[in-house]
Parts: sequence; C-alpha cells; structure tokens
Amino acid sequence: MLRKYLPVLGLHGFHRLAYREWGDPANPKLLLCVHGLTRCGGDFDHLARRLASTWRVVCPDMPGRGDSEWLPVKSDYAVPTYLADCAALIARLGVDTVDWLGTSMGGIIGIHLAAMPGSPIRRLILNDIGPFIPAAGLRRIGVAVGSDPHFSDRTQALSFLQTAMASFGIHQAEHWQHMLDISTRPDGAGGLRLHYDPGLAEGFHQSVSSDIEFWAAWDALACPVLTLRGVESDILLPETAREMTARGPKARLVEFAGCGHAPALMEPEQIAVIEKWLNDE
Repeated sequence: MLRKYLPVLGLHGFHRLAYREWGDPANPKLLLCVHGLTRCGGDFDHLARRLASTWRVVCPDMPGRGDSEWLPVKSDYAVPTYLADCAALIARLGVDTVDWLGTSMGGIIGIHLAAMPGSPIRRLILNDIGPFIPAAGLRRIGVAVGSDPHFSDRTQALSFLQTAMASFGIHQAEHWQHMLDISTRPDGAGGLRLHYDPGLAEGFHQSVSSDIEFWAAWDALACPVLTLRGVESDILLPETAREMTARGPKARLVEFAGCGHAPALMEPEQIAVIEKWLNDE
C-alpha cells in the first residue's frame, strides 16, 4: 500500500487530498472506495488487501478527514467540493473508467457522479445509502458530528469508538484495533483526538432538518448497481432499498444481519459479496 497526495483546487484555494493506493498501478481494473461522513480511506484496508492481487484499489481521505488537509472555510465541506475532488483524483489516476464503492456519504458522491453525462463510473456499489435519507437518521448521526473529544489513552479512545460505531457490526478485536489506529491521532498533549476536522459539521447540520431525496439522480443512472444494507439501518430504510431494486438501474440488494449503518466491510463474507459482484463481468 502506498500513501499519495494530490493538490486539488477548491472554492478558496488549493488543498491537499490524501489517498491510499493498493495493487498494480498499471492495472486498468480500478476500484475507487470513498468513505462516510467522519471516516477515512483506511476503512477499506481489509477489502483492499483482499482485492489487491487482481484490482487496483484507491481509497481517498475526503478533505478534513484522515491525512487530507482541513478546509479553512467550513461551509466548503459539501457535496460539490467532494465531486470536484473525486473528479480530479480520477483524472490523476489516468484511467478511462472506474468502479466505485461508496459508504454512506461516499455513496451519495458516487450516485451524483455516476448520474452525470459522460461519467467514468462503470459500476457502482453503495454501502447502506440510497436516494432517500430520513431526517431521523440524519439527526442521530448529527448528535456526534462536530464533537471534539480528547482521550487520555488508547483504552479510553477505544471505548468511545466502540460506543459510537456499535452499529457497524464489528466483532473482532483485530478490527477494533485497526479502527482505533485510523480514527485517532495525537492531540499534542500526550493524548488522542479524532482524526477529522470538527468544522465539517457546519455543512452537515445545515442539511439535517428534513428528509433528503435525490431520486432524479437515481433514475438517471445507467450503470449496474449493487446495494449493501445493514438489516438494522436507520439511514437506508427497507422500503427505500426495495424501491431501488424496482426503478432506475434496478439494483441488486444484499443485506447483512447484525449491523445497521453502516456495515464495516471487514468480515470475509461481506468482502466476498463485493469481490464476486466485481468479478462477474
């Protein structure tokens, strides 16, 4: 795995976008994996490691997360910025087409990019997200977004993450240690803090007062779609998932028991579903 960086032009100047790249950089089979709201590209390390022998896998940190630069104007943490960043990244990667895996926010970005004329997205995998998002679920997420807790040690940080990410369906101690490693960074005072800019909450909180829907973008999709859903999800409701199989690109739906929003995609059986669908040309 290589860590790389790309300067991207935003509304208020350039910012540095970090990304992880796995596999052969000359491989034309490229899977671009984009994480959720407060997460980072390291979420996909287990999946990428599994696919790297046959796929080139690229996992960016969206601005304000992980190793990417924080934006000085917090209202720039919004979908138009993310669309532009991902378009710049695809151009940097030097490919004509990509397959896209997006968790939550990463899926929203993927839907909007794939719906555009001339889109380079060939196939789309959505992890627990769809074109209708209920306000109740958004408000639940919003309770924690923007908080900036500091932890005295790894044990305290891990306890916080295990509560905050209880719906991810993570069971193995090794997976929790990985989440701890990628989700925290030194706070400069001997402790740890979360690995994202609390300022990204500004744009998010402006959008959680009501339901969000973008069925028009969904209906414009022409590429094959695989939808993954946590059975207990309050973000991708069962009725929304069913409607996604009946209209627009008529997605294939796979549900994972024992988790809600959003499946961590670290378990072998979850990775196997993705790998099989990608390899079914």
